[in-house]
Amino acid sequence: MCGSELTPKLQGLTPADLRLQAQTKRVLQSNHAPPSPCISIFRMSDDTTYCEGCWRTLDEIGGWGQRTADDKRAVWQLIGERLAAHAVASALPK
Repeated sequence: MCGSELTPKLQGLTPADLRLQAQTKRVLQSNHAPPSPCISIFRMSDDTTYCEGCWRTLDEIGGWGQRTADDKRAVWQLIGERLAAHAVASALPK
């Protein structure tokens, strides 16, 4: 065993996820160029295939610098949807 079988996965949204969720709302309401959602935690989740820090896919992370402001807002929208779906799924009985 590698030990990960003994470590329970966190359920629901973490404090960092809640901050990202709040930032998502601010970014989507703003007319300014959207910032990168990166919080310097680059670890891809085996469960979701999203970065555990910013909830983006590898393609979204890699192409961030070339995206237009509208495309960046679309990614921020997806981040918000992913966080909301994760919160709902985590609340369901197992």
